[in-house]
Amino acid sequence: MRRGGLSASAVTEAGAALADELGFEKLSMGLVAERLGVKTPSLYKHLVSQADLAHRIAILAMNEIADAIRDAIQGRAGNDALVAGAQAMRTYVREHPGRYAAGNVARPTGPDDPLLLAASRVVASWKAMLHGYQLDPSNEIHVLRMLRSVLHGFVTLEVSGGFQFPTDIDDSFHWVLAFIDSGLRRPPDMTPRSKRK
Repeated sequence: MRRGGLSASAVTEAGAALADELGFEKLSMGLVAERLGVKTPSLYKHLVSQADLAHRIAILAMNEIADAIRDAIQGRAGNDALVAGAQAMRTYVREHPGRYAAGNVARPTGPDDPLLLAASRVVASWKAMLHGYQLDPSNEIHVLRMLRSVLHGFVTLEVSGGFQFPTDIDDSFHWVLAFIDSGLRRPPDMTPRSKRK
């Protein structure tokens, strides 16, 4: 790439691609500069630091995940939306493990941080996945945390080679989704124990 073609967006895209190829923990400004065919100091005309690069990759990842889930569940509801959205997330993480990792460690730097908007888009996509289950609004946060925990755990274990048993991983994934679907149709009683009769 010519030096004049550099931009914050181009550097972020190059960094995201390298994070996927090498692993987020191995990403460095030097490697990004090498990928772009420039000297490392040239990058600092567009980004403040490696932490800035990681933050921008996280924002990119969250927006991409939100779009992937949104597109997958278009026109679907209930179990169809759950399966389509979960598979979209799984596919994204398998194809972009580095940028997904960046998204999981990033934290907002202030109220105007674009990361907050990107994160809210992911949450909106997750909420749309639940359309059709007629959940009690008071339970929504519990369901969102459960979905994130289960699916994040599954896909990160999968991409890291954490599943060693010979049973087909796709079968396990769909079993998990069937289990979640069953639970969403019969959610637990969340009334505090002290208030139960």
